[in-house]
Amino acid sequence: MIYFDYAATTPMSEEALSVYIQTSREFFGNSSSLHDEGSRSLFLLEQCRKTLAQLIGGKEDGIYFTSGGTESNLLSIVSLAQASKTKGKHIITSLAEHSSVHAAMAYLEKEGFYITKLPLNSQGTIEPETVAAAIRPDTVLVSLQYANQEIGAIHPIEDIGRLLKQKSILFHSDCVQAFGKLDLCPLLPWVDSLSLSSHKLFGPKGVGAAYIHPSIRWSPLFPGLTHENGFRGGTVDVPAIAAFIAASEKACQTFNLEKEWELRNGLKKKLANSPFRWIESDEASQLPSIIGLTAPSIEGQLVLLKLNERGFAISTGSACDSRSETGTKAIQAMGYSIEEARQFFRVSFSSRTTPEEMGQLGEALLEITSVISC
Repeated sequence: MIYFDYAATTPMSEEALSVYIQTSREFFGNSSSLHDEGSRSLFLLEQCRKTLAQLIGGKEDGIYFTSGGTESNLLSIVSLAQASKTKGKHIITSLAEHSSVHAAMAYLEKEGFYITKLPLNSQGTIEPETVAAAIRPDTVLVSLQYANQEIGAIHPIEDIGRLLKQKSILFHSDCVQAFGKLDLCPLLPWVDSLSLSSHKLFGPKGVGAAYIHPSIRWSPLFPGLTHENGFRGGTVDVPAIAAFIAASEKACQTFNLEKEWELRNGLKKKLANSPFRWIESDEASQLPSIIGLTAPSIEGQLVLLKLNERGFAISTGSACDSRSETGTKAIQAMGYSIEEARQFFRVSFSSRTTPEEMGQLGEALLEITSVISC
């Protein structure tokens, strides 16, 4: 099968797999144990923390390893909000965030917080002016993703961060889709926390990280836990973390998206005279490796199934929302109807994808529209 669902998950790289196997054999001790085996694991864990901090331009004592992007979003958002509730209980986010962010907001609503969810503009992004207009005297936190998981639109996080710094409002950014594709270092002066995930960049599943600037006060969701400075519970998976760091280092060696743009533009040229509609931003605000498409009168799920029959793996949006009957959140947040959202499907690829594979996908899509139209 030819894989076009890299935004959902990636295969584990040989480098990450090798590190995982070796570390599992040689650093199996619990990093919280006081004996020598535990100390060896702790030393490796702290080296991983230091390396990840360097990759994102942060401070190592702000890195908290988690089970992935979902937990990182949940714990970061709730911990920051709870620590700030004496100042206010208003939070701003967008309608198109990952389901884990919406889950955190739903939890906080039950705790008495007020949530404002902003729509996207026609380019699939949120402008700083839109955020500024939503700010209230009791606004304490804003949570906006860096790159959208369904259409690949990149939000102007630095500009929004500058605005929020002036108003002393905390800023969290879900950087799961962006990490390894975009340099996060320029963001660090303007965000207070962010979320990362391993399996989006050829690392193992079940591991990720949250970053909260050490100067920022947060309140643990579950008081009394001891792992990761009380941020979460559970024995730390040092082998998975080491493999995550190996994958991250390789992904961050260069931030060159030239090949991805060539592949994207090749598919666009192939589908130029087809009924497919591209849901995208301008080039400066677009991840090339995530392609959002719709076709009039054809449901995205049908396209997915027909492509699957032909040996191609795509999705109809975020894997975490794959059971939703209303389609992707992103284009609904852009003002599209539910019917149009049901026609949406996502193609996502990586540097491993070849021009030949992209050409074959284009041919299959044209064949599907031809067959269905008949």
